[in-house]
Amino acid sequence: MCGITGWIAFDHDLVHHQETVDAMTRSMAPRGPDASGVWVSRHAALGHRRLAIIDLAGGTQPMTVDTPHGPVAMTYSGEVYNFVALRRHLRGRGHRFRTDSDTEVVLHSYLEWGEEMVDHLVGMYAFAIWDGRCDRLLMVRDRLGIKPLYYHPTEDGVLFASEPKGILAHPAVEACVDHDGLRDIMLGVKTPGTAIWHGMQELKPGSLATADRGGVRETTYWRLTARDHTDDLDTTVARTRELLTGSVREQLVADVPRCVLLSGGLDSSTIAGLAANELSADGRRVRTFSVDFPGHTDHFARDSHNVSPDAPYVRIVAEHLDADHSDLMLDATSLSEPAVRRAVVQARDLPVGRGDMDHSLIQLFTAIRDHSTVALSGEGADEMFGGYWWFHDPVLRRSPGFPWLTAALGQTRQERAFLPPDLSTALDLPAYATERYREAVAETPSLDGEDSTQRRSRELLYLHLTRSLAGMLDRKDRLSMAVGLEVRVPFCDHRIAEYAFNTPWSFHTVDAREKSILRAAGRTVVPDAVLGRLKSPYPMTRDHRYVSALQEQVREALSQPDHDVFSLFDKAAATKAAYTDHDHHPNPHGHRAALEKFLDLQTWLDLYRPRLTL
Repeated sequence: MCGITGWIAFDHDLVHHQETVDAMTRSMAPRGPDASGVWVSRHAALGHRRLAIIDLAGGTQPMTVDTPHGPVAMTYSGEVYNFVALRRHLRGRGHRFRTDSDTEVVLHSYLEWGEEMVDHLVGMYAFAIWDGRCDRLLMVRDRLGIKPLYYHPTEDGVLFASEPKGILAHPAVEACVDHDGLRDIMLGVKTPGTAIWHGMQELKPGSLATADRGGVRETTYWRLTARDHTDDLDTTVARTRELLTGSVREQLVADVPRCVLLSGGLDSSTIAGLAANELSADGRRVRTFSVDFPGHTDHFARDSHNVSPDAPYVRIVAEHLDADHSDLMLDATSLSEPAVRRAVVQARDLPVGRGDMDHSLIQLFTAIRDHSTVALSGEGADEMFGGYWWFHDPVLRRSPGFPWLTAALGQTRQERAFLPPDLSTALDLPAYATERYREAVAETPSLDGEDSTQRRSRELLYLHLTRSLAGMLDRKDRLSMAVGLEVRVPFCDHRIAEYAFNTPWSFHTVDAREKSILRAAGRTVVPDAVLGRLKSPYPMTRDHRYVSALQEQVREALSQPDHDVFSLFDKAAATKAAYTDHDHHPNPHGHRAALEKFLDLQTWLDLYRPRLTL
């Protein structure tokens, strides 16, 4: 796992611009704390920061192969899980390898198959290959978009990086956010291919892009498709278990310590159970980590969606698996610390507004990094197997909008009450949300003859897999890589996604519960108490001192009436949020969300001033 950068310029000699490439590469340092490398030729410069996972001694980058007609160089981030089988196949076709790394296997796959190499790769990856034989750059991103890759076309080439900050480090790039960028920030839906920064794009999941003297062209090499599902229920459960077992087995391969993120829910417990089975074959115990808050279990107040605290279920799973388990306890003071918010916003390049859910995650990752370099996580299960409650609510299933936003607001119109009136009018979020929603629904593949229930279920799964999961994966990647931790997501194997997407909805709900197929597939490794647990979302602290700290920070900001944040957040709305009694607020969740959004926006503006223009 690493951070990559690059600059292709057909009208410049980049040998004279290595300082710029060095600066772009330094911006990726948290993603790769173990090594740094830059490769520069006349028209191509590649940078790399390495987090060593496989072949610690031999996987240095950028990696090159000299051919009679010019060099082929690659900068690569991620893991290809089938690299051992690929290397064996390539050796049979005459390729010779100097290292044991998956990086070299990917490079030789390109030499063998060119762009068609993508059909042979299984894993999470984002990489760029400069082919000096034809002066062309190839950029590739994995099928589900687990690893990020951004690019910015220029007059004579292209800039690219794992994160926008790598591109923004180039002196010719202006840190500008236009109205479309603000719409994405305020709406909270990750539209494939968009970046909030003007002139910048994110390479879409399952896509590749080529850059040559004719410009940059993007092509999709994989997408979800509708297929007939011919397996019966028992076979479907067995096949799902087989796919998950294989994915976990592949993703445990590493030359560094590994662990599992454990919440006590079905998803993470299934991953932990399968990992424990694999490790026990060699006499090893699974290492697990979770996050909790002082007094959270004792003072837990159940509501319609937060149905149970995690800690009791975490203990049940850890004992069931004989796991080497650790809890990270976080109090209101550590969660509300402005320096933590700053680290989160800097890692994500975005004022997302998830507050303590992000703050606890980055602190958990920091603590894990003292013990492990690789962590397995349960992202993707809810999106693939219909786990969220709104999949099963008749009203929300029929609602014409992104269901997770409708569920949060209680309405399909996507107004944001905190926006200044003139900005609210200019952005017109309701119209923007409607347009983005209709685009996604129109893309949804289907089979002729499907009934309305199956068709709508496909649409909901597709919305989540292409518009919601992308944001979850981006969050996990940015916050983990900010502290040099690689998080792997076994559910996000494209073979699992394809199979789950085409499983009949009646199978997903066969026991009148969410995620029926996954529940049955995990039965052999998950304790009964967890199998019967109702889904509960990622935990938020209930400590009133946390909200009080947020209000105090907003009141401090209000003493700076000329701050740029008031161009994005209405001053009257900020004042109301800062001084309203949270315990008696008619919408406590909305009140807290407003405080988080204000502080994230303020922090984001402070980080990017004076370069940022809106």
